[in-house]
Amino acid sequence: MFKDLFKNWNTIPNWLSFARIIMVPIFAYLFLNDSISNNIIWAVFVLALSGLSDCLDGKIARRFNQVSDLGKVLDPVADKLTQITIAVLLYIKFSSSSESLIKTFSWIFLVFIIKEFIMVLFGGIMIAIGLRPSAAEIYGKVATCVFYFVMIALFAFAPDVGAFNNIWTIPDTLLIVLVAISALLTVVAFVSYLPGVYRQFKEKFSKSK
Repeated sequence: MFKDLFKNWNTIPNWLSFARIIMVPIFAYLFLNDSISNNIIWAVFVLALSGLSDCLDGKIARRFNQVSDLGKVLDPVADKLTQITIAVLLYIKFSSSSESLIKTFSWIFLVFIIKEFIMVLFGGIMIAIGLRPSAAEIYGKVATCVFYFVMIALFAFAPDVGAFNNIWTIPDTLLIVLVAISALLTVVAFVSYLPGVYRQFKEKFSKSK
């Protein structure tokens, strides 16, 4: 199983996934040390680069026939690490905000965190029992790309935390709409993910009887 996983590993999409994993601690460091000059701006840049690579790796894999078993594992791992890190950081930052609207959003990000941990748990169990997580479906990729877009907008222009909120601050209504759309797409992607997981578990255990 694990030997097969590393067949045809040396592909552009896999390297992009590796790069996204490396970007996670870099982004976290920059965001947590935002008092240092320009760190928050660099954090937004790293996040944008990570989001761009995530939206491109699947297209590159399909366009150049570089879909691999390792990529099917690396891509969601990179996604989950990035999304959990973003959600945790925003939860910490927003929960201490003086604005009630932003404090409310901290609970939404807590939901994101729980959802991602559930998906990581399912993925870990699948690998442990010899199943291979399927490649991300269209709902998952769209939800991830929208999540990146919304998070970049928040980190750039949200009250209290935005790197460029001295230039422009996202209006409350738009902030609500953006986060609501991202949350809705995340729920849709999660619900669409469950039947595939159930089907694989069912096939696995029916064969073992």
